[in-house]
Parts: sequence; C-alpha cells; structure tokens
Amino acid sequence: MNAVTETAAAEPVSGIEIFVPLAKLKKSPRNARKVPHGEAAIEALAASIQHKGLIQNLVIEPEAKEDGTPTGYYLVTAGEGRRLAMLLRAKRKQIKKSEPVRCWLDTANDPAEISLDENVTRTPMHPADQFERFAELSNDKGWGAQEIGARFGVSAGVVKQRLRLGAVSPKLLQVYREDGLTLDQLMAFAITEDHARQEQVFEGLHHNREPWIIRRDMTAANVPADDRRAVFVGADAYIEAGGNIIRDLFSEDRGGFFEDAGLLDLLAAEKLREVAEQVQAEGWKWAEAHIDYPHAHGMRRFYPQTIALTDEDEARLETLSTEHDGLAEGYSSYDEMPEGVATKLEEVSDEIDAISAKRHAYDPNVVAHGGAFVVLHHDGTVRIERGFVRPEDEVLADPQPEDEAEAIDRETVEDEQAEGDDEDMQEIEEEDEELGKPISDSLTRDLSAHRTLALRVALGERADLALIALTHTLTAQLFYSYAEAGCLEVRPTVTPLGSHADGIEDTPLAAKANEAREAWAERMPRDVADLWGFIVGLDDEKRVALLAHCASRTVNALRLPWDRKPRTLQTADRLATALALDVAKDWTPTMDSYLGRVTKAHIVEAVTEGVSEDAARRIADMKKPDMAQAAEQLLAGTGWLPAVLRTPKPEQPAPAEAEDAGAVGQPSEAEAPDTEAEDGEVSYAVAAE
Repeated sequence: MNAVTETAAAEPVSGIEIFVPLAKLKKSPRNARKVPHGEAAIEALAASIQHKGLIQNLVIEPEAKEDGTPTGYYLVTAGEGRRLAMLLRAKRKQIKKSEPVRCWLDTANDPAEISLDENVTRTPMHPADQFERFAELSNDKGWGAQEIGARFGVSAGVVKQRLRLGAVSPKLLQVYREDGLTLDQLMAFAITEDHARQEQVFEGLHHNREPWIIRRDMTAANVPADDRRAVFVGADAYIEAGGNIIRDLFSEDRGGFFEDAGLLDLLAAEKLREVAEQVQAEGWKWAEAHIDYPHAHGMRRFYPQTIALTDEDEARLETLSTEHDGLAEGYSSYDEMPEGVATKLEEVSDEIDAISAKRHAYDPNVVAHGGAFVVLHHDGTVRIERGFVRPEDEVLADPQPEDEAEAIDRETVEDEQAEGDDEDMQEIEEEDEELGKPISDSLTRDLSAHRTLALRVALGERADLALIALTHTLTAQLFYSYAEAGCLEVRPTVTPLGSHADGIEDTPLAAKANEAREAWAERMPRDVADLWGFIVGLDDEKRVALLAHCASRTVNALRLPWDRKPRTLQTADRLATALALDVAKDWTPTMDSYLGRVTKAHIVEAVTEGVSEDAARRIADMKKPDMAQAAEQLLAGTGWLPAVLRTPKPEQPAPAEAEDAGAVGQPSEAEAPDTEAEDGEVSYAVAAE
C-alpha cells in the first residue's frame, strides 16, 4: 500500500503508512512504558537514525477532542523512544521540527495493548552476537571505534570493549552463548587476543572460575605495569624496543601488562649496567649490576668512616645554615614562598647536603679494592650498596691482623679433641696432676650443657632480658659480619642437650623447663591456623611471656672443641651477668657431675676455693676416689662452681666525666660490633648482607 500524506490521515482509515511532521507527534497517555527512556538510550537512537535513517515506523492514532473532533495531532502508540530521538536531533539543529516522520496509522487495535506488545513480545540479541557484529564492522568495513561509536550512539571506549569481546576465541564465545561462561568471565579471557592461550587457560580451569583467577592465569607469563622492572624501564622505552603492552579494558589494569618479560629483563639489566658504570667511576675496583640482590655473594662489607670537616667546610656550613634559616623564616612550605626565594633555598639546601656528606667517607683502601652492587629496589628505584670486598682482596683492603683465637688451624682443633676424649677414658697419671692442666673437653661440654640449661630457665623467667637478647642476636646477624655473635639460636633452633651431658634431661632444672613448655602447649590451639588469633588474643604481659619462653628455648652456650665461637660465649657471659644467673641453685659438684672426672689438683683447688686451704690439705694425700668422695661432702651446700659455670661479675661503671665525654656520637653495644682489643677488628667492618 502506498504511503499517504498527513491530510489523508484525518479519515478513519487504519493500516496505512503516512508521513507526519515531527511537531504533530505527541506521547500517548496509554503508553505501557511508565519509566522513561534513559539518556543513553535516546542518544543511541538519535545516532542510529542520523546514520541509517528511521528503520522502524512509529505506530500512531489520531488525537481527538472530547466530542470526537480531530485535533490535527497524532499520539505515538509505539515508538516513543524514536520520537524523543528525533526531537533531540531537532534540538541539535540536525533536522527541523517540520521533518516528516514515517508512521503506521492504526485505529483498529487497542493502543495500550500495542504499546505493551512492542515492549514484551521481543527477544533481545545475545551479547555474543552483538560482539561479533561489531568485530565484523571493524574488520570488513575498516571502521574504528570512533566511527562505530558515532553510528550506534555509544562511546569509543564501549566500542573497544565490544570489539575485544568479539575477538575472543569463537570456541569460548559459543560456550558463553550456551551459558557455560558469564560475561565477567568472558571479559577476563579478553585481556589478550591470543586464542590459543585463552583456550589453554579455559581447559585448565576447575570448579573455581572467578574472573580474577582467569586474569591471573591469562597473564601468568606477563609482567604487570607496577612491577619494579616495568617502573624502572618505563612503558615508552619498552615499546620503543619492540615490546607490547596488554591492556585490560574491563578492569583497572594500572598500566596493563608487559607481554615480553625477557625483553623487560634485558632492558632493566642494561639500564642498571649504565648506573653501575657511573658508580665504578667513583673509584671502586668493580661494580656489578643485578636485578635481584645477590644474597649469597659471601663478601665482607665495610661501611663509611666518620671524618671531621675542614675548618673551611665547617665555616661554610655555619654560614649556609644561617642563610637557610633566614630564607625559610615565615614560611611553612615551598609553596608559600616566592619563586625566587624557593629557588635560592633549594640551592642552599643542596650545598648543605653536599658538605654534610663529607662527614662520612669510605677508606681509600676499601674503595681501591672493593666494589658495589647496583640492584633494583622494590619500588623500581636504583639501590646502590657499596663497600663489599671479595675474599681474595680482603688482605689488601683490611690489613688488620686476624684474631688469634679465630686463626687456630682446624687440624690442631681436631687433635685436641681426640686427646681430650682419650684423657677422659684413661686413669689420670700422677705426673699429670699439675694445677695448670686444663679439664677435659668432654667435661667442659658437660658443664656448659648444665649452664646452658640454667640460662634457658633463667631467661625464660625474665621477659625484659629476653627481648634484649633476642634483639642483640638478630642485630648481630643482620648488620655485622659475626653471624655467631649472639648466643640465641634464632632460626629458631633448639639444640638437644642430652647428647652433651648424660642425665641432664632427668634433672630438676630440666623438669622445670618442661613444665613451662607444657603449660604453654596446653593453651595452644590444636590447629596451627588458629595460632595467630590465639597470640593476638593474649594481653601484652602474656604475649611477652610467650616470647620470652620461645626465646629461652633457643639459648646455646655450649663449649665445643670443634666449634670455637668466642663472641657467642662472650655474649652468653654478658647474658648470665644481666640475669644474675646462679647455677649453684640447681647444680652441685658430685663424683658424677665433676669431681670424679677431673685431676686431683683440680679437686684440691675446688676445696680450697669452696671451703678452705686447711680442708684441701687434709685430703691432698688421699687416693683419687677417696679424695673425690671427701670433696663432695665438703663442697655440699657451699655454692662452689667450676669456672665454666660461674657468672662474671658486672663491669664497674666508668667515671661520670668519662661517660659524659663519650656519650655523644658513640653507638651502644647493641648498635656496634665489638671493638675490644682482643677481637682485632676495625669498628666499621660489618656484615655481608
């Protein structure tokens, strides 16, 4: 049937196509849609009509007055959204309000039913079909996101998302059509356009198909843009070198993912080597570039020494400080300052920093024979660690003599060990009974085991000192070259003492230690997963008490002939002094524990010290077994201890004047390595990290 003009529409004719001026169209009061169209929908319709014209007619009926007289206007039964889109185009001056609109005149059907039918009796296109059609427009017609977006009234960003979804593997799109994947899961697969990778990850999925898991698996071989290597190299340099950055269009990707991890590592290593060349130009013998810090380098490290400034630098520094204070007076930040003042203040600050840096410098000998590591910090900045000396260069870098106690030949130690064991197994000859003869190594181990156990119990009862001991041990391992400087084996390692002293596990002291452990064990949750909550739920006092107990179990003050560790034993002495350790409360000299395992001269010495010289003289001529039994009775209750078990007396405090003079700028014992003469080490030679 041919279309007719609006004038013919006044006749009560139904089922014909007519053209009605836009200005003569009104919204029907019987439209089933009460919630209005959204702005985005109207924008999309307007764009579609602009590029493709009106694809679908509006359905209308004549408007009439109460007496049935036509008003000359028409009510839009179906197509209100299209009418609003046309009005939007008219508002934008794209068309006039007199623009003829193609309509279908229907007076035979109920307008309300027609409106309802249009909105109900329809099946929306599956999103996968839409994605593929968008991809076809891009591939077949060469339209970009802007062009496609303009023709469908959506943003270029939305078009890019749909194009990316349309580029997903056809296999996965079919799974999506069959409701085997959600849209969020499909978007996770769309992070890359590699169909093989998409299908591989899909096949590897199990019951857990969370989008974040899919994204993680899809980018497992890629590097996120916030990775330290990516931050250090930069996106521009990476792309210039031929790298590709994967963008996630459906979530916050924080810069995307660098697809070629190997290329990124290469670029990062090259850039670090450039920095290493600059560092080596400072005079170092070598400078190595590494992305990760080489923890296993095994080198000794030296730190800068404090150097006094020259009189000229001191004077200049004082002048600059005065000038700095004058410029900054009255301002709380650089933003408040005039540009000229801020610039001048920055220059003054830079010069102050440059002069202050002269207060610390590496020994020229260390620089000449040492080197530096240039590594990548966690935030993508360069980390320069100077002062490392290779083992073959240590003598040249540090000519200080090695500690004599640490220079004992291994073969000599082994010989001494064998001799000590043989001596303990044989009857001690009369001619070997000189007072100066040392006690056997096996007995030394035995006694030190008892002392270790006593230290454990005592430390477990002093939480405050446990904290100090723990801090000292950790600091010694982390900052200084003496990994054995602490007597707390904080790995944690609990060294069994039964193999070093027979019967020690059956002593009252051992029972006390076990009781403390069992008391805590009974309170611990059965599942280790609940341990964190248990510890958090303790009050401060109980939590510290638990730390003290755990720390106390790691104490190791054993004296072993094959394990010479003077600094560890020195620390154990200091710990015993701080704890006011009294081993005599739990240990007494008996035939089995001491007297039957030493020479007659040692027995006489013990009675002399513990009782009196007269008592020692009375037993001096006895046979060894009789002497040991008599000494056990004489020493009972005296509190006498062999030297291995004794607690050193507290050091006398220095005079007040000396303390005041040395208080400024001197590190505490916990902050600095031992500098006593017997150690033979320079104070600034500290740990290889």
